Amino acid sequence: MNTNKLTSILDLTGDDILEIFDVAAKLKGSNVRDYSNTMTGKILGMIFEKCSMRTRVSFEVAMAQLGGHPIYLTKQDINLGERESIKDGANVLSRYVDCIAIRTFGQEMVEELAKEASVPVINALSDYCHPCQALTDLFTIKEKRGSLDNVIVSYIGDGNNVARSLAFICAKLGTPFRIATPENYELDKNTLSIVDEIASDNFSISVGNDPQSAAKDADVIYADTWTSMGQESEAVTRRNDFKGFQINSELTAQAKDNVIIMHCLPAHRGEEITDEVIDGPNSAVYDQAENRMHIKKALLKLMIK
Repeated sequence: MNTNKLTSILDLTGDDILEIFDVAAKLKGSNVRDYSNTMTGKILGMIFEKCSMRTRVSFEVAMAQLGGHPIYLTKQDINLGERESIKDGANVLSRYVDCIAIRTFGQEMVEELAKEASVPVINALSDYCHPCQALTDLFTIKEKRGSLDNVIVSYIGDGNNVARSLAFICAKLGTPFRIATPENYELDKNTLSIVDEIASDNFSISVGNDPQSAAKDADVIYADTWTSMGQESEAVTRRNDFKGFQINSELTAQAKDNVIIMHCLPAHRGEEITDEVIDGPNSAVYDQAENRMHIKKALLKLMIK
């Protein structure tokens, strides 16, 4: 990898991404004992201003399996930007730990932390993007298909942080990407401009408001919650706005027979996706969840020196 800061997918080259996939596959295919001393004596500081099950457990297990030690810090423990400046927190933590992972609201905090810290910084989620999730998703698709060549990824739902990161990584890898959102929930113009700038050969993007069209002959159909953390007051409005965007058997019938069904979880069953689909034979949601751990092992191995 050419960087030790992962604030978004934009920090990575296509070659970086493929290297992460290669290391993740090797670690996943190895006995834990074969690499359990990789991070002996190393410490991962985990700043979580947003709670999480998968992000926390996958990072903690990843670091522990590599032989290192994770430290979990909540907003009450550290309160960056309020109790003390991000600069001071970044510099002090850099004296204590070998890598920082941060799960927060504002992307600005992630970027300032990465700028000020002298150790690697990993964005474990912000409202702007979710790079670890996107890496996991494309790694899972590659694992299932054997290749990303000519694989059409269709995201149906909110143009949120997950959708943005998927658009970025698909553009970097030349993987065709479709996104269907309700009106007023589209990816912003700046994101689409960036996608055009970073797009590699063979990449194409389709942006619209018709889920049926987006699902047509797709290799992957991807869902996410309609109401993300911090948007709870909008839940009723969003449920109304997203009617017709549910991933169900009628919609998936538009895709290829061997379509991969993906969801980054947690899922609101009966809202954005039905039980029949998420529990069906084409579902890869639990494989995605497991692969978050393997991708994070790869990131830690590549970034911590």
